Amino acid sequence: MKAKTLFYCTDCGNETPKWMGRCPACGAWNTMEERPAEKPGAKSRKTGYAVARGSDTGVALNRPRAMAQVETTDELRFQTGMGELDRVLGGGAVKGSLVLVGGAPGIGKSTLMLQICDSLCRFAKVLYVSGEESERQIKLRAERLNVRGEGLYLLAETNLENLVDAVHAMRPDVLIVDSIQTMYNGDVSASPGSVSQVKECTMTLMQLAKGEGITVFVIGHVNKEGSIAGPKVLEHMVDCVLYFEGERHMAYRILRAAKNRFGATNEIGVFEMEDCGLSEVPNPSEALLSGRPADAPGTCVTCVMEGVRPVLAEIQALVVPSSLGNPRRVSNGIDYNRAALLLAVLEKRGGLLLSNCDAYMNVIGGLDLEEPAADLAAILAMASSFRDKPVPHDLTAIGEVGLTGELRAVSALGQRLAEVRRLGFTKCLVPKRIQGKLTVPEGLELIRVANIREALAALL
Repeated sequence: MKAKTLFYCTDCGNETPKWMGRCPACGAWNTMEERPAEKPGAKSRKTGYAVARGSDTGVALNRPRAMAQVETTDELRFQTGMGELDRVLGGGAVKGSLVLVGGAPGIGKSTLMLQICDSLCRFAKVLYVSGEESERQIKLRAERLNVRGEGLYLLAETNLENLVDAVHAMRPDVLIVDSIQTMYNGDVSASPGSVSQVKECTMTLMQLAKGEGITVFVIGHVNKEGSIAGPKVLEHMVDCVLYFEGERHMAYRILRAAKNRFGATNEIGVFEMEDCGLSEVPNPSEALLSGRPADAPGTCVTCVMEGVRPVLAEIQALVVPSSLGNPRRVSNGIDYNRAALLLAVLEKRGGLLLSNCDAYMNVIGGLDLEEPAADLAAILAMASSFRDKPVPHDLTAIGEVGLTGELRAVSALGQRLAEVRRLGFTKCLVPKRIQGKLTVPEGLELIRVANIREALAALL
């Protein structure tokens, strides 16, 4: 008898009994794959979570309790040894938490996890499980990264049941799984890396972390669309989601928190990839502005807030006459639609004829500027390139630009100005209307303008 099969959507995990060109759940085209159906009653085995809750039979009875009877204690945090990672985690890793570290292959996720083992092994027992490398390969990489490895245990395994048995036998304080796409549960008939396998393995690791009080770091690779094994299939299951961003061929890496149940989600950590591994960049503003050309048209510096940290970023623009019927528009580090909007505002409200020009925008260092406070700097960079007149080297611009060309106030302006002055800038272009009281640092001159026409007249 032919085994029963189902069709799974690789994007959302939806199941259908027959093939369809378009997934009825998420609407994606050509994402249905045929896989064997799971056997009736086949479930992933227990991980010890129920036993850890005090049941003699292995099945815990979880009864409702009044909220007033629930004890609240502060979460137990510990330092990972890398300040930038601790900042993104909200002050350190939390005992019994499940942390997902995602990023493109080769970006440095395994390097980061292996480097923190050097510090964690000083006070905790760490188990590093790899489904992609042998134990000998991990040791060779650890020697290259100067990781001593005292108290670090290695396990090359892809079978989830063997992993759980090793954890129960060893009882580590920290578990690192590299990567979740290589793990498989024998009770699930789907292939490793599929949506069902990834979800089952992550659920087992979550129960293991909560039941045994083990801090679990899970590495997950992203696909071409930038999602981890399909869109959002793991984020709702874990406690913290960290994304490692940056181009493989660039030195700087940025660690962002997309979700954090124990801290803020708008913090970033900056690292630099070197021959001996990742090194922390405690002052990213100074590093990102190093090598900035003096008196060059088409460049302007702004200050954006990444959590509670102000970061200075350099925006470069190149505006040249176009020989094409439809001029090119290219943006890197700034949303394409936002860049097109600013070009339209600059032409309509600033009086610059840009419809016949190619426009290229780039943010130095691989940063992605999502905050509208960088609008004014982008406007000035494009106008500077169009008129071939440089923006003063000691000037920064902070402000949101509206469709009528007006400048809107931004938040945390005092912290931004303090960072601007600390790095040696003496002038700052800001909106005329400022929210609340503002203390201007000594030696910093504020140039207040109401719209982009006044900004262009004051500088260019």
